[in-house]
Parts: sequence; C-alpha cells; structure tokens
Amino acid sequence: MDFVKRVAPELREVLSLMPDLKLPDDLEMVRNFPIPQIEKSQHVITTSRLIAGPDQELFIKIYEPAHRSETPLPAVLWIHGGGYMMGHPDMNDGLCEIFVKEANCVVVAVAYRLAPEHPYPAAIEDCYACLSWMTAASTQLNIDLERVAVAGASAGGGLAAALTLMTRDRNGPAIAFQMPLYPMIDDRNVTPSSLEITSSDAPWNRSRNITGWSLYLGEHASEEISPYAAPARATNLAGLPPAYTCVGQLDPFRDETIEYVTRLAQAGVPVEFHIFPGCYHGFEDIVPQAKVSLRARQEYVQALSRALNPEFIAEESIGKEV
Repeated sequence: MDFVKRVAPELREVLSLMPDLKLPDDLEMVRNFPIPQIEKSQHVITTSRLIAGPDQELFIKIYEPAHRSETPLPAVLWIHGGGYMMGHPDMNDGLCEIFVKEANCVVVAVAYRLAPEHPYPAAIEDCYACLSWMTAASTQLNIDLERVAVAGASAGGGLAAALTLMTRDRNGPAIAFQMPLYPMIDDRNVTPSSLEITSSDAPWNRSRNITGWSLYLGEHASEEISPYAAPARATNLAGLPPAYTCVGQLDPFRDETIEYVTRLAQAGVPVEFHIFPGCYHGFEDIVPQAKVSLRARQEYVQALSRALNPEFIAEESIGKEV
C-alpha cells in the first residue's frame, strides 16, 4: 500500500515539502540546514559551556527554572537525534524548556561527536562523560542525585538506552529513569518494519537507516557489535531503570522498539509504551501542532514529570482520593 496514504491526514501534507535526501551525499547540506528560532521562555534560563570530554571538550547547554528555591531539583540528560551523524542541542531548545517547566527540573543537553568523522564509541563515551560531569557537579547544579534521568529521540534515544546499559555495567552514575523515544537501537535492519518502510516519502526509511549505521559503526561494522552501540543486541536487560518510550506505526524503528520494550518487561523493568497509528518517524517534531503530535508530546512530558516527581504525584493522588 502507498506509504503516503497510510499516513494520518494531519501529518500528510508536509511530506510533499520535504527534500528527498540522499545520504551520505547530502550529509553536509543537511548539517547546514538553519535551525528554526524559537521564542525563549521567560521562565527558563539557558546557559552554554564547555566541559571535559574523553578526547576533546564537549559543548553543553543547561536549562533551569528562572526562579528556583534552594531545594535540589531532578535532572535530565537530553541527547539529540540525527542518525548518529547529524543534529545539535539547539534543535531541541523548545522541548528542553518544556521539560524544565512541566517537570520542574534541570536539563543538560550535550553536543556529542558525530559520525562518520567520529564513529562509535565516540558518541556514547561523550554522553557518559556528560552524565559523569552532571552528577559530579550536583552541588554546582543543585540537583538531586536520586532523581537523574536520561532521555533522547531517535539516535538520541539509542544513546539513552545504551547509556543505561553502560552505567549499569560500570556501576554508575545512577540513573532513576530512562526515556528513549522511538530509539535507533538495532543495526541489523531485519525487522518487518525495517523491511516495510522503504518509501522515499518517509522522513526516515530503510536506506537512510542503513547509511546511518554504516557511518556510525565504521570499522566496527565487521566486528561483533557491542550493545553500547546497538542496545537491541544486549543479552541482559535486568537491572535497568524504569522506562517510557513511544513510536509511530510507520516508523522503521517500530518493531525493534516493540521487541526492546517486551524484553525490558520480561527482565522485570517497569516500562510504559505507546504506539501511534498513521505516524512516521519524528512526527511530533516535524508537525508539532498536529493533534496527535500534541498528544504524544504531552504524554511523554508527563511520563518524565511523574518519574522525576514521585512524591508530588503521590500527594496529588492522595488529595484526589480524599
């Protein structure tokens, strides 16, 4: 069946306006696309700085409430998407501000190194270094180490999932919650949805995904692939933090996400999952004002808020019962 006809009507029109990207040939062009400017919230303060990374300094952005008390706040490490080869924290300014306002938290977004110039394990080691810096700077950031989450979308979701595996195996830093949204976690490209979503009209499809993994894995593609590169390859998911994730039904990552969620549940990890019919990869970012996009974003923002503010949720529930 024609891909466009399967797309939810409110998400369909924009597809005709999107360029047919040929990767890796168009990679440099995509990286230079201007990032839309947003109107900054007066309720959020954003600062930028450089921190020490594994091999070079890392650029990070810190988002926090403009008016906060002395009480330590929960914290989120946000990891941007882009197929492991594109993207920058600036592209998620609006979303990070929403997290701050709705979850009353501090958000740190990291500009990890990109493939193919910096293949695996550069990106995941950068994310681990940023998480380590966050927790070591807990007094400076005034954050609560008992309420630290990692989150990301697409490749950022893959890195968030990988980071939970890495921190478990390295015995820290402790992560209380993970939110890998429609994550890029399986390099094998053998699931039914990977074979199904091949249309050039799809924002992310099989051929682009194969290219992304090839550039990210580089020389490691001929070796045994580490679960820190492709979390779907992990054989043991026990002991990971509670999770929330979602995916569109027309996303090539649909089935690898479903399989990963199932295995998390089987390993005893608390997990919440939602699949959105008629939705392609990154739909809520591409068409942010669509009703389904607003619903999806509200759902995962609320999931993050509940996870980071369990006492508030408990008190709210008790109040409603009374």
